[in-house]
Amino acid sequence: MLKISNTVTLADWEIELTAIRATGNGGQNVNKVSSAIHLRFDVPHSTLPAVYKERLLALSDSRISKEGVIIIKAQTFRTQEKNREDALNRLLEIIQGAMVVQKKRRETKPTRSSQVKRVDNKKKQGEKKSLRGKISI
Repeated sequence: MLKISNTVTLADWEIELTAIRATGNGGQNVNKVSSAIHLRFDVPHSTLPAVYKERLLALSDSRISKEGVIIIKAQTFRTQEKNREDALNRLLEIIQGAMVVQKKRRETKPTRSSQVKRVDNKKKQGEKKSLRGKISI
């Protein structure tokens, strides 16, 4: 059981964990032992509240397929247990991250003094450049 918040949990049957062989370096251990974990979580057919489903499906994350299945491959660690924990933690981060509400940006105006400083600086630059011209005798 994966606890997402105080009121929302995921049952074990909703998360499909499969042990697979990891890729990359590691020699005989990688070739013999299925230590990597392939996690699949079907968002539309889960028991998550509708708000969670909407936000997850609205994410533009490459780990979420067009059908709404979150696919995570964990192969960082040498043991299957640690990779299983890693995959579940990453799933938890995705779900909790989807529920974070972005703060609305309030537009601000530049202060009067900053506007005056900007104009003064522009005038100084203009005077400096006008002095670079040819001198008429």
